[in-house]
Amino acid sequence: MRAYVFPGQGAQFPGMGKDLYEKYPLAKEMFEKANSILGFRITDIMFNGTEDELRQTRVTQPAIFLHSVIPTFIKGAEFSPDMVAGHSLGEFSALVAAGAITFEDGLILVSKRAMAMQKACEIKESTMAAIIGLEDSVVEEVCATITDTVVPANYNSPGQIVISGTLNGVDKAIELLKAKGAKRAIPLAVSGAFHSPCMEPARVELEEAIKETMFSKPVCPVYQNVTALPEMDIENIKTNLIAQLTSPVKWTQTVRNMSQNGADNFVESGPGNVLQGIIKKIVPTATCESLTL
Repeated sequence: MRAYVFPGQGAQFPGMGKDLYEKYPLAKEMFEKANSILGFRITDIMFNGTEDELRQTRVTQPAIFLHSVIPTFIKGAEFSPDMVAGHSLGEFSALVAAGAITFEDGLILVSKRAMAMQKACEIKESTMAAIIGLEDSVVEEVCATITDTVVPANYNSPGQIVISGTLNGVDKAIELLKAKGAKRAIPLAVSGAFHSPCMEPARVELEEAIKETMFSKPVCPVYQNVTALPEMDIENIKTNLIAQLTSPVKWTQTVRNMSQNGADNFVESGPGNVLQGIIKKIVPTATCESLTL
C-alpha cells in the first residue's frame, strides 16, 4: 500500500517551486491564486528570495504547503493515496491531499497558523532542542521532573526526540539529559517552543479558524500527529488538528502504525527528502521515494 507523507517547517530552500510554476499551467494558476489569497507575492520570495527571507514564519509555512500540495493536483487522477500523514505543518498538506479541506481553505489556515504561532513566540521567549541517543521514556521522565515548562515535542525517530519549552526549562533539560547519557543535545534555531503549552495563545486563535472552516470526509485515512492513528471522522480530525499546536508530533508512532496497517511504499511530496531518511530509520524495510511528475 502507498502512503503519501508531507514535510513540515525547515524543508524550505531558495528557488523552491519555480520549476513547477514554469512547467505546469495548473501550478502557475495555483501559485497566482495563492499570491491573491495571501495578499503578497509569495512566489517572488520562493523563487528569488534569500534563505533569511524564506525563514520568515509568514512565508515559510505557506511556501512549504504550496510546494507540497500543488504536485498532488498536477498528478490529478494518478494521485490515489491509500493513506496520508504530515509532519506538523505537513498535516495541513495531508488534509488537502486527502480532500478533507480545499486548497484555498488549507492555505488560509496555514497562513493564520503561521501568524498565530509568531505572535505566541513574541509573548514569551521559548525554544527547542534535539536530543539524540536516548530512549523516549528517559526524555519524558526528565522533562516531567523540571518545574519550568519543557516537554517532548517531536518523536522523530527512535533515539531522536525534540524537546520544547521556556529557555530555562530547555537549558535545564539539556543539562540533565546529557548527564543521563544523551549522545548529543542540540539547541535549535527556532523562534519559539512549538508543540508545547507555550503555544496555547496560538491554539486558541487557530481553533476559531478551524471551527469556521468546512471539512469533508477524506478519501483515505489521515494519520494525525496528536494520536498517530488513522482518522476519517470529520469532528475527530478537527479536534486533533486544534490540539496539534500544543501537543507532541508522534511521528515515530505514526509511521509504525502506517506500516502495521499495510503501508510499504512511502512517497514524500514537498521540498527535500527529510521524511524519507527518518522513515527508513523507523521502518527499515519500507521503500521511500519523492513524488515524481
